Amino acid sequence: MNILKKLAAGAALALGLAGAAVAGDPVKVGFVYVGPTNDGGWSQHHHEAAMEMAAHFGDKVELIEQESVPEGADAERVLTQMALSGADIIFTTSFGYMDATLAVAEKFPNVKFEHATGYKTRENMGVYSARFYEGRAIEGLLAGRMTKSNIIGYIASFPIPEVIRGINSAYIHAKKVNPDVKFKIVWAFTWFDPAKEADAAKALIEQGADVILQHTDSTAPQAAAQAAGNVYTFGQASDMAEFAPMPRISSIIDVWAPYYIRRVQAVIDGTWESDFTWDGIGAGMVGIGEISSAVPADVKAEAEALRDKIASGEYHPFTGPLNKQDGSPWLAEGEVADDATLGGMNFFVEGIEGEIPN
Repeated sequence: MNILKKLAAGAALALGLAGAAVAGDPVKVGFVYVGPTNDGGWSQHHHEAAMEMAAHFGDKVELIEQESVPEGADAERVLTQMALSGADIIFTTSFGYMDATLAVAEKFPNVKFEHATGYKTRENMGVYSARFYEGRAIEGLLAGRMTKSNIIGYIASFPIPEVIRGINSAYIHAKKVNPDVKFKIVWAFTWFDPAKEADAAKALIEQGADVILQHTDSTAPQAAAQAAGNVYTFGQASDMAEFAPMPRISSIIDVWAPYYIRRVQAVIDGTWESDFTWDGIGAGMVGIGEISSAVPADVKAEAEALRDKIASGEYHPFTGPLNKQDGSPWLAEGEVADDATLGGMNFFVEGIEGEIPN
């Protein structure tokens, strides 16, 4: 029987049908990470969610992971090898993997692919992301209340819609509670590079920022803030609670495990279909970490009230009146941004200084 299984698997590979598991074999689930699985943030949280998924299914699944895979040609090689090794479903967990995932999905139609934070799909490739901008709204409120210098620093990774949405959402809600607030933005052009992230944090502190937000993956900005003293930060992707109550105020937590369990179960059941999932606080995909004791009780209550209003659907972070950076009208009073505009957002809102890099 083992010989027959090997022959069947070999025939499948020869025909480009990798991923078609023999009945009774565990489902092979692959994960590809842009950073190390101990980065303290994005990649580590995906890894921990993958481990939770594997523990949930036990011997029904076999987990395959590859960390620190650069975006681009390297990603395509890794994905091809995973597909050839018999993976049934592969999760690619960085925006820059999008085209590589699509290219490999076209070569292996019997393998299912799920790409995080992208927008391209096909019959065997789905997309999933979280509405991080909802969490950024709460961060913005807290930052606007906690700053004493009225200068908030923001370490941005790449100028893609996800990052631009986050900056806009944080700024809008900081400005609502503190009209004097200004944002200083440093583009790091990396997801994970502790040295660059630390340098960005130090540059922002030198410019007077006493609260720093980040859309990068390491804990280096927290360490830099801690060394500087009297500078607050936020956990990114994971709680980073070891930095509480100073410098960490709170955090955005990515909650991926339930999604991974649901999609792998669909593979096991034979019901998996390509889908586009974009969930937020209400659906449980975005979590808000504990607000530390550094935050006054009334400000904490204000932030929790905003969280609850977003979760219930009572309030949307992009609600007018809002103008674009050049002063042109965007959303009228009470008007809510549609997902198509948010999905392709390529502009700053009025009041943010600086240009979006090409």
